[in-house]
Amino acid sequence: MAKQHSPRFLKIVEEAKSRIRECSVDDVRQWIDEETPFTLVDVREESEYAAGRLPAAVHLGKGIIERDIERHFPDPTSKLVLYCGGGFRSALAADNLQKMGYTDVLSMDGGWSGWTEAGYPVDR
Repeated sequence: MAKQHSPRFLKIVEEAKSRIRECSVDDVRQWIDEETPFTLVDVREESEYAAGRLPAAVHLGKGIIERDIERHFPDPTSKLVLYCGGGFRSALAADNLQKMGYTDVLSMDGGWSGWTEAGYPVDR
C-alpha cells in the first residue's frame, strides 16, 4: 500500500523538485552497469538502511546529511545520487545540498520502492 503524504509536505517536495535534477531507477542501474563514477547516498532512516539498500550505497540520513556532507564529500563537484523510499525526502535533501554549493546532485525518482519493484539487486 502506498504511503499517503500530507498536502503541505507534497507542496514543498514539488517546489524542491522544480529546482533539482532527477534520474530514474533505470538510469542508476545503467550507470552502475557501465561503471559510471558516482556515489549513491541513502537518505532514509537508519532502520530502513539496515533492512536493505542499493549496492554500494553510503548512508547519510536526511536528518544529518547537511551537517555531515562536507566531511564525507568535501568536493562540491562530487556526483551524488540521493535516494529514499520513494523520491520525496531525497528531493528535499538534494535541494538543500544544491543550496550548500553541491553542483552535481540528483534525486532518484521512485527511490527504494521503484528499485525493488524493478527487481534490481539489493544488499541486506
